[in-house]
Amino acid sequence: MLFKAIAFDLDGTLVDSAPDIAHALAVALCREDLPGFDLTTVRGWIGDGPDVLIARALATCGAASNDPALRSRLRVAFDAATMSTPLVHGSVYGGIEALLAQLKDKLPLLVVTNRPTVLAKAVLSMAGLLPYFSAVFGADTHAQRKPAPFMLEAAALQLGLDRRHLLMVGDSPADLQSARTAGCSAVLVNWGYGAAHVPPDPGLWRVDTPSDLTQLLESADLGFHPLTS
Repeated sequence: MLFKAIAFDLDGTLVDSAPDIAHALAVALCREDLPGFDLTTVRGWIGDGPDVLIARALATCGAASNDPALRSRLRVAFDAATMSTPLVHGSVYGGIEALLAQLKDKLPLLVVTNRPTVLAKAVLSMAGLLPYFSAVFGADTHAQRKPAPFMLEAAALQLGLDRRHLLMVGDSPADLQSARTAGCSAVLVNWGYGAAHVPPDPGLWRVDTPSDLTQLLESADLGFHPLTS
Protein backbone atom coordinates (compact mmCIF):
# COMPACT_ATOMS: atom_id res chain seq x y z
CA MET A 1 0.00 0.00 0.00
CA LEU A 2 1.34 3.40 -0.97
CA PHE A 3 0.18 6.24 1.31
CA LYS A 4 0.34 9.70 -0.21
CA ALA A 5 -1.40 11.77 2.48
CA ILE A 6 -2.28 11.46 6.16
CA ALA A 7 -5.44 12.68 7.89
CA PHE A 8 -5.20 13.21 11.64
CA ASP A 9 -8.02 13.39 14.13
CA LEU A 10 -7.68 16.37 16.50
CA ASP A 11 -8.93 15.82 20.06
CA GLY A 12 -7.24 12.86 21.69
CA THR A 13 -4.84 12.42 18.77
CA LEU A 14 -2.95 15.68 18.29
CA VAL A 15 -3.97 17.53 21.44
CA ASP A 16 -5.19 16.68 24.91
CA SER A 17 -7.97 19.23 24.79
CA ALA A 18 -10.25 17.58 27.35
CA PRO A 19 -9.53 20.21 30.05
CA ASP A 20 -10.51 23.02 27.67
CA ILE A 21 -13.61 21.19 26.47
CA ALA A 22 -14.64 20.57 30.08
CA HIS A 23 -14.08 24.26 30.86
CA ALA A 24 -16.13 25.45 27.87
CA LEU A 25 -18.93 23.04 28.75
CA ALA A 26 -18.92 24.21 32.37
CA VAL A 27 -19.14 27.85 31.28
CA ALA A 28 -22.11 27.06 29.02
CA LEU A 29 -23.94 25.01 31.65
CA CYS A 30 -23.33 27.62 34.36
CA ARG A 31 -25.10 30.25 32.25
CA GLU A 32 -28.19 28.08 32.38
CA ASP A 33 -27.79 27.36 36.13
CA LEU A 34 -26.92 23.75 35.34
CA PRO A 35 -24.14 21.79 37.05
CA GLY A 36 -20.77 21.16 35.45
CA PHE A 37 -18.98 17.83 35.29
CA ASP A 38 -15.56 16.57 36.30
CA LEU A 39 -12.80 16.12 33.75
CA THR A 40 -12.95 12.32 33.75
CA THR A 41 -16.65 12.35 32.89
CA VAL A 42 -16.25 14.92 30.11
CA ARG A 43 -13.25 13.08 28.68
CA GLY A 44 -15.46 10.04 28.15
CA TRP A 45 -17.95 12.14 26.17
CA ILE A 46 -15.45 13.62 23.69
CA GLY A 47 -15.29 12.58 20.06
CA ASP A 48 -18.71 13.16 18.53
CA GLY A 49 -18.72 16.96 18.35
CA PRO A 50 -20.14 19.68 20.62
CA ASP A 51 -23.83 19.01 19.98
CA VAL A 52 -23.53 15.40 21.16
CA LEU A 53 -21.36 16.52 24.08
CA ILE A 54 -24.06 18.96 25.16
CA ALA A 55 -26.81 16.37 24.73
CA ARG A 56 -24.89 13.92 26.93
CA ALA A 57 -24.44 16.57 29.61
CA LEU A 58 -28.12 17.47 29.57
CA ALA A 59 -29.19 13.84 29.75
CA THR A 60 -26.84 13.18 32.65
CA CYS A 61 -28.01 16.13 34.73
CA GLY A 62 -31.66 15.39 33.98
CA ALA A 63 -32.31 18.63 32.09
CA ALA A 64 -34.60 19.00 29.09
CA SER A 65 -32.26 17.58 26.47
CA ASN A 66 -35.05 17.73 23.86
CA ASP A 67 -35.42 21.52 24.24
CA PRO A 68 -33.95 22.95 21.02
CA ALA A 69 -33.76 26.50 22.40
CA LEU A 70 -31.76 25.33 25.41
CA ARG A 71 -29.42 23.25 23.26
CA SER A 72 -28.91 26.22 20.93
CA ARG A 73 -28.05 28.59 23.79
CA LEU A 74 -25.63 26.08 25.25
CA ARG A 75 -23.96 25.59 21.88
CA VAL A 76 -23.51 29.34 21.38
CA ALA A 77 -22.02 29.69 24.86
CA PHE A 78 -19.80 26.63 24.36
CA ASP A 79 -18.46 27.95 21.05
CA ALA A 80 -17.79 31.40 22.53
CA ALA A 81 -15.90 29.90 25.48
CA THR A 82 -13.88 27.69 23.14
CA MET A 83 -12.94 30.59 20.87
CA SER A 84 -11.83 32.71 23.82
CA THR A 85 -9.57 29.99 25.25
CA PRO A 86 -9.02 27.30 22.58
CA LEU A 87 -6.16 25.49 24.31
CA VAL A 88 -5.27 27.13 27.62
CA HIS A 89 -5.81 24.24 30.00
CA GLY A 90 -4.85 21.40 27.66
CA SER A 91 -1.71 20.73 25.63
CA VAL A 92 -0.20 19.17 22.53
CA TYR A 93 0.73 15.54 23.14
CA GLY A 94 4.45 14.97 23.56
CA GLY A 95 6.19 14.09 20.32
CA ILE A 96 3.38 15.30 18.05
CA GLU A 97 5.06 18.48 16.82
CA ALA A 98 8.28 16.61 16.06
CA LEU A 99 6.27 14.02 14.13
CA LEU A 100 4.47 16.67 12.09
CA ALA A 101 7.70 18.52 11.36
CA GLN A 102 9.22 15.29 10.10
CA LEU A 103 6.24 14.47 7.87
CA LYS A 104 5.30 17.92 6.57
CA ASP A 105 7.80 18.02 3.72
CA LYS A 106 7.16 14.41 2.72
CA LEU A 107 3.43 14.44 2.04
CA PRO A 108 0.25 16.47 2.66
CA LEU A 109 -1.10 16.41 6.21
CA LEU A 110 -4.78 17.06 6.97
CA VAL A 111 -7.00 17.30 10.02
CA VAL A 112 -10.33 15.47 9.96
CA THR A 113 -12.32 16.16 13.12
CA ASN A 114 -15.84 16.17 14.47
CA ARG A 115 -15.27 19.68 15.79
CA PRO A 116 -16.72 22.43 13.56
CA THR A 117 -14.01 23.78 11.27
CA VAL A 118 -13.75 27.21 12.88
CA LEU A 119 -13.29 25.72 16.37
CA ALA A 120 -10.77 23.16 15.08
CA LYS A 121 -8.68 25.87 13.43
CA ALA A 122 -8.76 27.95 16.62
CA VAL A 123 -7.39 25.02 18.64
CA LEU A 124 -4.73 24.21 16.05
CA SER A 125 -3.67 27.85 15.86
CA MET A 126 -3.37 28.16 19.65
CA ALA A 127 -1.43 24.89 19.71
CA GLY A 128 0.99 26.18 17.05
CA LEU A 129 0.13 23.24 14.78
CA LEU A 130 -1.96 24.89 12.06
CA PRO A 131 1.00 25.60 9.70
CA TYR A 132 1.71 21.87 9.42
CA PHE A 133 -1.62 21.13 7.73
CA SER A 134 -2.66 21.77 4.16
CA ALA A 135 -6.38 21.57 5.04
CA VAL A 136 -8.74 21.19 7.99
CA PHE A 137 -11.99 19.28 7.51
CA GLY A 138 -14.42 19.87 10.36
CA ALA A 139 -17.92 18.51 10.85
CA ASP A 140 -19.97 21.64 10.14
CA THR A 141 -23.17 19.61 9.76
CA HIS A 142 -24.45 16.52 11.55
CA ALA A 143 -24.19 14.43 8.37
CA GLN A 144 -20.46 15.12 8.07
CA ARG A 145 -19.59 13.69 11.49
CA LYS A 146 -17.43 10.59 11.74
CA PRO A 147 -18.13 7.67 11.57
CA ALA A 148 -19.60 8.93 8.29
CA PRO A 149 -16.95 8.87 5.53
CA PHE A 150 -17.83 12.31 4.16
CA MET A 151 -14.77 14.25 5.37
CA LEU A 152 -12.26 11.61 4.31
CA GLU A 153 -13.92 11.39 0.92
CA ALA A 154 -13.79 15.17 0.59
CA ALA A 155 -10.12 15.20 1.61
CA ALA A 156 -9.18 12.59 -0.98
CA LEU A 157 -11.16 14.43 -3.65
CA GLN A 158 -9.46 17.74 -2.84
CA LEU A 159 -6.03 16.11 -3.11
CA GLY A 160 -6.96 14.17 -6.24
CA LEU A 161 -6.11 10.89 -4.51
CA ASP A 162 -7.48 7.41 -4.61
CA ARG A 163 -8.90 6.97 -1.09
CA ARG A 164 -6.77 3.87 -0.64
CA HIS A 165 -3.76 6.21 -0.61
CA LEU A 166 -5.10 8.27 2.32
CA LEU A 167 -4.27 7.12 5.86
CA MET A 168 -6.48 8.06 8.83
CA VAL A 169 -4.78 8.44 12.22
CA GLY A 170 -7.16 8.66 15.16
CA ASP A 171 -8.03 7.51 18.65
CA SER A 172 -11.61 6.31 18.45
CA PRO A 173 -13.95 3.73 16.95
CA ALA A 174 -15.52 6.54 14.91
CA ASP A 175 -12.17 7.26 13.25
CA LEU A 176 -11.74 3.61 12.35
CA GLN A 177 -15.29 3.23 11.02
CA SER A 178 -15.02 6.42 8.98
CA ALA A 179 -11.82 5.14 7.38
CA ARG A 180 -13.28 1.70 6.75
CA THR A 181 -16.38 3.12 5.08
CA ALA A 182 -14.36 5.55 2.98
CA GLY A 183 -12.01 2.79 1.84
CA CYS A 184 -8.98 4.22 3.68
CA SER A 185 -6.53 2.48 5.98
CA ALA A 186 -6.29 3.60 9.61
CA VAL A 187 -3.92 3.69 12.57
CA LEU A 188 -5.24 3.80 16.14
CA VAL A 189 -3.26 5.85 18.67
CA ASN A 190 -3.36 4.31 22.13
CA TRP A 191 -2.80 7.60 23.97
CA GLY A 192 -6.17 9.07 23.04
CA TYR A 193 -9.63 9.11 24.60
CA GLY A 194 -11.36 6.31 22.76
CA ALA A 195 -8.69 3.67 22.19
CA ALA A 196 -9.78 1.67 25.23
CA HIS A 197 -13.15 1.12 23.54
CA VAL A 198 -11.53 -0.61 20.55
CA PRO A 199 -11.19 -4.37 21.12
CA PRO A 200 -7.92 -6.14 20.33
CA ASP A 201 -7.56 -6.91 16.63
CA PRO A 202 -4.40 -8.44 15.12
CA GLY A 203 -5.23 -6.77 11.82
CA LEU A 204 -5.40 -3.26 13.30
CA TRP A 205 -2.36 -0.98 13.33
CA ARG A 206 -1.96 0.50 16.83
CA VAL A 207 0.79 2.80 18.12
CA ASP A 208 1.72 3.84 21.65
CA THR A 209 3.74 6.97 20.82
CA PRO A 210 4.16 9.39 17.90
CA SER A 211 7.63 7.95 17.25
CA ASP A 212 6.00 4.53 16.89
CA LEU A 213 3.87 6.00 14.11
CA THR A 214 7.01 7.19 12.32
CA GLN A 215 8.46 3.69 12.49
CA LEU A 216 5.20 2.19 11.26
CA LEU A 217 5.08 4.56 8.30
CA GLU A 218 8.64 3.73 7.36
CA SER A 219 8.11 0.00 7.55
CA ALA A 220 8.26 -2.03 4.40
CA ASP A 221 4.82 -3.46 5.06
CA LEU A 222 3.16 -0.05 4.67
CA GLY A 223 5.18 1.00 1.65
CA PHE A 224 5.33 4.60 2.87
CA HIS A 225 6.67 7.07 0.30
CA PRO A 226 6.38 10.84 -0.18
CA LEU A 227 3.80 12.18 -2.61
CA THR A 228 6.53 13.30 -5.01
CA SER A 229 8.20 9.90 -5.27
